[in-house]
Amino acid sequence: MKISIIGTGYVGLVTGACLAEAGNNVTCVDIDPKKIDNLNKGSIPIFEPGLESIVRENHKKNRLSFTTDLGKSINDSDICFIAVGTPPQEDGSADLTHVLDVAREIAQKSTKKIIVGTKSTVPVGTGDKIEEIFKQYLKHPYVVFSNPEFLKEGDAVHDFMKPDRIIIGLNDKSLKPLFEELYGPFMRQKEKLIFMSRRSSELTKYAANAMLATRISFMNEMANLCEKVNANIDDIRHGIGADPRIGSAFLFPGIGFGGSCFPKDVKAIQRTAVEHGVSLEVIHAASTANENQKKVLFDKIVKHYGGRDKLQGKKFAVWGLAFKAKTDDIRESPALALIDQLLDAESIITTYDPEATANVKMQYGDKLIYTSDAYVALKDTDALIIATEWNEFRSPDYNNLKANLKDKVIFDGRNLLNEVHTKEVGLSYYRIGKVS
Repeated sequence: MKISIIGTGYVGLVTGACLAEAGNNVTCVDIDPKKIDNLNKGSIPIFEPGLESIVRENHKKNRLSFTTDLGKSINDSDICFIAVGTPPQEDGSADLTHVLDVAREIAQKSTKKIIVGTKSTVPVGTGDKIEEIFKQYLKHPYVVFSNPEFLKEGDAVHDFMKPDRIIIGLNDKSLKPLFEELYGPFMRQKEKLIFMSRRSSELTKYAANAMLATRISFMNEMANLCEKVNANIDDIRHGIGADPRIGSAFLFPGIGFGGSCFPKDVKAIQRTAVEHGVSLEVIHAASTANENQKKVLFDKIVKHYGGRDKLQGKKFAVWGLAFKAKTDDIRESPALALIDQLLDAESIITTYDPEATANVKMQYGDKLIYTSDAYVALKDTDALIIATEWNEFRSPDYNNLKANLKDKVIFDGRNLLNEVHTKEVGLSYYRIGKVS
């Protein structure tokens, strides 16, 4: 099948590469000629495990190409996917400028019947707006569908190649066989396609992310309660996760959720509700709880040192800058929220992250000290803060930690370390959801 992907960001690039891996001929389109040139040279603009190899391999086999020529791409394709950004506006609503601009350009340049769908996360009614544009400009038949992505950063290639569900919002049911053919290679063992109305599909993506965000905030609040009543959040997590009605996923406490999806999508669904006169109290509470959680580790640091003024001139090593492990994405990163609080208290910050340092350096410049080694970051520091759950932080050299940390203290925002080992070597250890 011939496919066009408009937008070569995180969603567009993963989608294009994985569809090409299944044998389709995929053209990824972007307005940025430098980006397209870099992609054609094999330079991948994002870090995502497994992505670079399949992009290069499929480009080499001529199944995956990159261009700025939208008109030629869409007119050579059987299906077109819009995968451009929908950033939040000041009121929290999704900015559809890029999506609608692409739809307008598709309508103006199309010379045949087109089948166009949104991969971008878009609010309810976006498909209707695209149809209005097509009615205004298009002289040929068209179909507009919704096919939201469910890709976890750090595991996106696996999520696409082995999906737990594929949602198609389609008002024209006669096209079902087309999507069964397109996604057949990704559901060899089990039927994963779920067909529904276009509006239901658009809302499903927001509902899923809002549910997961609420789950995280719930566990963070339980962790805070555990510390007050001398309980252990790990025990709580195991106890409730064993209930099949609840399950074990997304039950780990921490310093809040971040990234490009959860914060943005929670705000967007709240805004949609306001526009329709509906109050989403649970989701609103989850958002508020998340903002409060970003202050929890800083409060522990302040309490340990006996006051915020005592942090002036203190030197902290921060391990982890990305909003989660296995990505270089720093958008809405709780690690950076904590760093902002420390900088405001006039602390000195030395950082290490396996992938996100370059992105942080662009944002913070010389406000931080950057290292390319976790243990180098510890040199001449007073304390260690763990802010992202990279695997390499889980089993550190505890004697090395003790030797380098002047104040012999660790603040673990991801509960990665072995509490027994930290105490055996004489380190003070603060974590989330349990008083050490």
